[in-house]
Amino acid sequence: MSSLTIYKETGEQVSHTENAQEITLQLKAVGIEFNRWQAKYAIGDSMSNEEILNAYQDDINEFVRCGGYQTVDVVSMNPHHPDKKALREKFLSEHRHSEDEIRFFVRGQGLFTLHINAKVYAVLCCKDDLISVPAGTPHWFDMGEHPQFTAIRFFNNPEGWIAKYTDSPIAQNFPLLEPIIS
Repeated sequence: MSSLTIYKETGEQVSHTENAQEITLQLKAVGIEFNRWQAKYAIGDSMSNEEILNAYQDDINEFVRCGGYQTVDVVSMNPHHPDKKALREKFLSEHRHSEDEIRFFVRGQGLFTLHINAKVYAVLCCKDDLISVPAGTPHWFDMGEHPQFTAIRFFNNPEGWIAKYTDSPIAQNFPLLEPIIS
C-alpha cells in the first residue's frame, strides 16, 4: 500500500498516511505530482515492455503531450538481477536531475525520498502510482535489497537518467525500503 511519511531533517517523524488523497495533497503542497492510473487490462509478469506501454497508451500520450517528454520506456527489476546491488547503491545517495524524474509503477514498489524545505518526504510508491519529482529536487530512491518492480519512465532528455550527486550524507539517516511481505 502506498504511503507518505514526513520527517524533520533530524529524523524525527512528523506524520504518516496511507490515504492516497492525503498523499496527493501533501505532495502537491511541495510541488510534487502524485496520482494513480489504471490499465485497461490486467498486467501480467510475463508481459513485454511493448504490451505494458500499450496498456497505458492513452495516459502516456496525454502525459507526453502535456509535459513534452521525448522518451518513454519500461524498466524492470527482480531479485535475481545480477547487478541489483550495484544499481541499488547508485540510487541511494542524495542527487538531483536537470529534468523531472517521472515513474509510473506497473507492479511492485519503490521508495522515493525527497529532501524539500528542511523536511524529508518518504513516498512508498506501489502498483498504479505515478510520481513526478521536479528537476532540481534533491532525492534518493530505494528499490530494496530484493527489488521487485516494473515502472514506466518519462524523459525530456533522450539520454535518460543523469544524476548530479549532492555529496550530502542525509540519505544514510532515514529508513530504507522494507521488504514486500507475501
